[in-house]
Order: sequence, then structure tokens, then C-alpha cells
Amino acid sequence: MVEHEETLMEKTAEKIHGHSSSSSDSDDDKPSHADAFKSKVYRLFGREKPLHQVLGAGKPADVFLWRNKKISGGVLGGATALWVLFEMLEYHLLTLVCHILILSLAILFLWSNASNFINKSPPNIPEVVLPEKCVLEVASALRVEVNRALDVVRDIASGKDLKTFLGVIAGLWILSLVGNCFNFLTLFYIIFVLLHTVPVFYEKYEDKVDSFSEKAIVEIKKQYAVFDEKVLSKIPIGQLKEKKKD
Repeated sequence: MVEHEETLMEKTAEKIHGHSSSSSDSDDDKPSHADAFKSKVYRLFGREKPLHQVLGAGKPADVFLWRNKKISGGVLGGATALWVLFEMLEYHLLTLVCHILILSLAILFLWSNASNFINKSPPNIPEVVLPEKCVLEVASALRVEVNRALDVVRDIASGKDLKTFLGVIAGLWILSLVGNCFNFLTLFYIIFVLLHTVPVFYEKYEDKVDSFSEKAIVEIKKQYAVFDEKVLSKIPIGQLKEKKKD
């Protein structure tokens, strides 16, 4: 009788242990499901890395995302002061550069000549020399980017991709409209301000923006499919290419 009770207790304990282990296994599986769900979340432009790494993960990224508020605020304040100086006060860049050089050269010249009378050492003016290697690297990188841009222009103009062609035409047309409303300096300042505001706000409201952009992109794709079916598919591009070959 005692042995029967012991075996019954052992079986009960095994069942309880098995139930607890299965429940713990199911709990362990929950984070994996959560991770899988997170990995399937749509991100703007299909990015897989954090925004800081997308921006280069260096000092420019820190400035754009306001990691150091003093530096970011100083850069934005300096750009604003320059825009007010050139745009609002109508100060010209060449005039500003000349005035700065006149003031700097005058101070250094007077300091160098007055040092003999006031018993102080003259200013140590460093010798600035551009290294040849640095100049060649910049020129080589610029050459590669220019050649890449020329290849893109050639591909667009060749008529191979109608979608890209229409996108570029629409972008240039919008840019021309913006150019009629603002001059180059104001446009550059607006872009500069956007670079210092949009990334930090996007990082703060990332989930909401990604959710909205996903819905917007789905709707744009639907509208483009309708436009492609009714308009683009009826353009006889293939027939024109065959005639050119003949």
C-alpha cells in the first residue's frame, strides 16, 4: 500500500514537472515570436540598420540626430546667422570673405610689428601645405562619382526603363518649381534645416512614420499599376525599337 502511494506520488510529480517544463518552453518561445514579428516590421526605404548607422554612425550622424545638443544647436544657429546675413541683410559672400581677410591680415601684421615694442613673441603663423596624396584621392573620388552620374544619365536617356525616366522627369519638374520660389541660398538653407530636423523627429516617431509610409507606398503602387495598365502598357516602345533595328 505504501509502495503504491509512493509510485502514485512519483507519477503526479512527473506530470507536474512535465507541465512546468512545457510551459517554460512556451515562454521561451515567446521572445522568438516577438523577435520574428519585429524583423517583419516595415521600415522606410527598406532599411535594416538603425538610423544612426544609415547616416554614417560618425560625427555628422551625431549632429543630425542631436546627440550633442550644444554642437547641433551651434551648427544650426551658425547656418541661420549666415542666411540672415546674406539673405536678409543682403551681404555678399565675396564682400564678407574680403572683409574677414582684411581684418585678419591687419591684426597679424600689427601684432608682428608691435611685438618688438611690447616685448612679446610674434604670432606663430603655421605653414599650410596641401598634400599631393590627399588632392589626388579627392580628385579620383570625384571622377568616379561623375562617371557614375554620366552612366545613370545615359541609361535614362537610352529609353530602357520608362518608369525611371518618368520619375526623373517628374523630379526635375518639381525641382524647377521649387527653384522659381526660392533662390539657391534659401534652398540650400532649407535643405540644411531639414537635415537637422527631419532625422531626429523620424527617430523619435519611427514606428508611426513607418506604419503610415507603408500604407502610402501600397496605395501608390496600386495607383501606378492602374496607370501602367491604362497608359504605359499602350505605348508602343517595343515596336519602335524593332523598327530602329530593322
